[in-house]
Amino acid sequence: LDPVPQNNGMNGNGVHHVSVRAHVSVNPAKLKSHRQRWNVRPSEMSKKTLNPIRAIVDGMKLTPNPEKPMIALSIGDPTVFGNLPTDDTVLQAMKEAIDSHKYNGYAPSVGYQKSREAVSNFYSCPEAPLEGKDVILTSGCSQAIELAISVLCNPGDNILVPRPGFSLYKTLAVSMGIQVKHYNLLPEKSWEIDLQHLESLIDDKTACLIVNNPSNPCGSVFTKDHQHKILAVASRNCIPILADEIYGDMVFPGCDFQPLAPLSSDVPILSCGGLAKCWLVPGWRMGWILIHDHNDIFGTGIREGLVKLSQRILGPCTVVQGALESILNDTPPEFYQGTISFLKSNSEICFSELSTVPGLNPVMPTGAMYIMVGIEMEHFPDFQNDVEFTERLVTEQSVFCLPATAFEYPDFFRIVVTVPEEMMIEACIRIREFCARHYRPRSQDSHDLDQ
Repeated sequence: LDPVPQNNGMNGNGVHHVSVRAHVSVNPAKLKSHRQRWNVRPSEMSKKTLNPIRAIVDGMKLTPNPEKPMIALSIGDPTVFGNLPTDDTVLQAMKEAIDSHKYNGYAPSVGYQKSREAVSNFYSCPEAPLEGKDVILTSGCSQAIELAISVLCNPGDNILVPRPGFSLYKTLAVSMGIQVKHYNLLPEKSWEIDLQHLESLIDDKTACLIVNNPSNPCGSVFTKDHQHKILAVASRNCIPILADEIYGDMVFPGCDFQPLAPLSSDVPILSCGGLAKCWLVPGWRMGWILIHDHNDIFGTGIREGLVKLSQRILGPCTVVQGALESILNDTPPEFYQGTISFLKSNSEICFSELSTVPGLNPVMPTGAMYIMVGIEMEHFPDFQNDVEFTERLVTEQSVFCLPATAFEYPDFFRIVVTVPEEMMIEACIRIREFCARHYRPRSQDSHDLDQ
């Protein structure tokens, strides 16, 4: 046995040497804590993670009418019905990337340099120049949003999120211990931001403003003038912006999409985008963050933080990265135009049909893939709220629209306009029948109360 150590048990290197003899009087069973039973529990982060859409939809009684085929207008995936395939040049780029055998290994966590440069070249403009180092490639736009929130916010901070708005912002933030403050969008102004309300929410814990343009779920596209006003609020209060621009350029003819960054003179912006929507390949999981920082407000810290966070998981599919330069540069303009033309036509059909339905107030979109429809709930006394309304729409008419409570905006529902035209028309006919059955005019309501 080693001798009992002297000098408080420390040798010259500061290492503790403890002899066996020193512990002979200690019950070995007490040296180790023994659990008496299994006690495996979910983490606090997992318990705080809640997708409002799933929480609401999973609780709905969705039993379609067996006499009518189901029409799902609820899923923001343009590939579901097969009527909106991606372009052949996009598929060819992927085939060539696979056949090259160059993209079967690990890529850098932020993406191949050549692929990052392809994105920076595609989006760079004189007002907001970009280089490869300004691009972080991610596993879809969702991961881009997650990295951007993670790098800008600490637990206890708050972020400003649109209402109605994409539910993922809240899902991510709450799981990280970040407070969500909802600023209002105004349906009567084509879903512009209520700037006064937005600014009233800012305090010394506000770490980020999220601006989603074009909008999910609203299908709105902000004017350049309105975006200048948004930037003025951010500039006055020194708040960086996370610009969710996944639907960028997916706007209808006669309406221009203006990225936020080229309009900013001082506000630093993390712009998040990807292939999912404009190229109609959401399953390929290719997204990106564009770092716009004219005045070096982010410094090196935010960039280094994004790199470190990207190293937690090794980024997007390498094969898609290998095809990225060709996808961006070789996709013909006719492909985008065809998609946009179809979405506009379907939106006009939907808006036209539902505008004449008593009790419904659709708001005509100018981009993206959605239309929001207001419900005058006082005329539908059979239902307490938009969730019950949409639930019964499934039961009676086999049409599934997403209740806007999922977007923090009750008494509306969202329609996805990517379905085939004949399906869009049929869905509108069924919605009209449903509303006609349950609509009660105010005078009749008053008469019923008198009896």
